Amino acid sequence: MIRKFKDSDTTKVMTLWTKGNFKANYFIDKDYWLLHFNQVKASFQNAETYLYCQTSKEFNDFSNSREMQNERQVEDIKGFISIFPQDIIGAIYVREDSQRLGIGKQLINYCKNLHSTLSLEVFEKNISAFLFFNAMGFKNIGIKLDLDTRRKKVYNAVVIF
Repeated sequence: MIRKFKDSDTTKVMTLWTKGNFKANYFIDKDYWLLHFNQVKASFQNAETYLYCQTSKEFNDFSNSREMQNERQVEDIKGFISIFPQDIIGAIYVREDSQRLGIGKQLINYCKNLHSTLSLEVFEKNISAFLFFNAMGFKNIGIKLDLDTRRKKVYNAVVIF
């Protein structure tokens, strides 16, 4: 299920963002991501963020009696996408244990239905993201040097009809 971000999701989303950057952008020092943590956290106020969640039932068994079992719904965030002003995808991350299950594709397609165009930047060395975005219909329209990391970023854009 895809739903809109709530402030109460911030800790889980930022954990996913941090772990995702450490893994996907391994070629950039972890301190860079930690230094930008609070800035990114604050940026959710200006973004349209959607979460892919999976709900399951959890039981608290306080006795052997079925009548004493307590059931509740537990929501697990598997991934998220953030769209910033001017239809820029500022972040898309899927938990490592949930990758290659179509979650990223569902998040992109969800946003394609809401926006007439989307664009993003991806580090050139992040090959899996680069290939994923190309498979999703994004076209490379330029390369620039990211001044903070001194790494090449590829501009990608897709026009949605």
